[in-house]
Amino acid sequence: MTSTPTLDLPVVALTMGDAAGIGPEVIVPAVLDERVAAWCRPVVIGDVARLRSAAEILGVTCDVVAVDHVRDAEFRPGRINVVDLGLIPADLPWGELSSVAGHAAYEYIRVASELAVAGEVQAICTAPLNKEALHAAGHVFPGHTELLAHLTGTEEVSMMLSTPKLKVIHVTTHIGLLDAVAKIEPGLVERTVRRGHDALVRSGTPNPKIGLCGINPHAGENGLFGYGEEDLKIVPAVEVLRADGIDAVGPLPADTAFFLAGRGDYDLIVAMYHDQGHGPVKVLGIEAGVNITVGLPVIRTSVDHGTAFDIAGKGIAESGSMVEALRQAAELATSTTPVG
Repeated sequence: MTSTPTLDLPVVALTMGDAAGIGPEVIVPAVLDERVAAWCRPVVIGDVARLRSAAEILGVTCDVVAVDHVRDAEFRPGRINVVDLGLIPADLPWGELSSVAGHAAYEYIRVASELAVAGEVQAICTAPLNKEALHAAGHVFPGHTELLAHLTGTEEVSMMLSTPKLKVIHVTTHIGLLDAVAKIEPGLVERTVRRGHDALVRSGTPNPKIGLCGINPHAGENGLFGYGEEDLKIVPAVEVLRADGIDAVGPLPADTAFFLAGRGDYDLIVAMYHDQGHGPVKVLGIEAGVNITVGLPVIRTSVDHGTAFDIAGKGIAESGSMVEALRQAAELATSTTPVG
């Protein structure tokens, strides 16, 4: 048994995600994990009955307790505190697309965002939602990142993927490849690098070395490939960053940049578009990855896997990625203000 967390630990709003997916099943063991209790004070934004059902499926004995406010939460071994929105019917099937679950997932994020903006929580950690279910409920957002930016009134955020061996931040994410190339410009590249730099400094890397990928094969190979995008869109940003004392290097050929980072040459790689960054991270294993949104009023982390409808409700989902997401949420949390 672990001791009750001290009041200087950050409070993390842990959203339940899509109730038909594996979110509840990875939340229960993660919140009960002794390591998590030593890192932070998680409060689930979700549904008490669904979490109790998940605990029963897992064969876990615990107290899932509804609280009206974050400040009412009590932290002790075997207890899961839940701000219960009561949006999930008892007969909601596991593993099936549901607009009801999609709407509930939206509401969990909305409440967590309000708590973050009000300063009642110092980080948000999200279980996976299903985009099709979210859209079916009338909430048309590409994903968590864009939804959180909208709800917190944040104009621009960046997605960072973090593993024990590799950290990657994206200049563009959920748009088509041609649109991504058109969107990339020196200001956006510069702001993305600064957000990544600040996040790493906050987590204990005082002078991170940052490598920027090129857009074209071999980073354009001196104009041989592409139409000079690297010189137009990336080089000016690197020059400004270096003049400000940020150790930024690039543009680098993307096919070697990730290898170099994996062996320790770079603390952070800047990917120019979604698949350029996601592919190498997921090769390392989805269970090892954490999705971090930087640029919000608070840090937001998430597991780097989906709702896994095919195994939901079977009690076989792994909670390791959720534990790691909570660890990084605590590590990067904006402050350590006590509850209440």
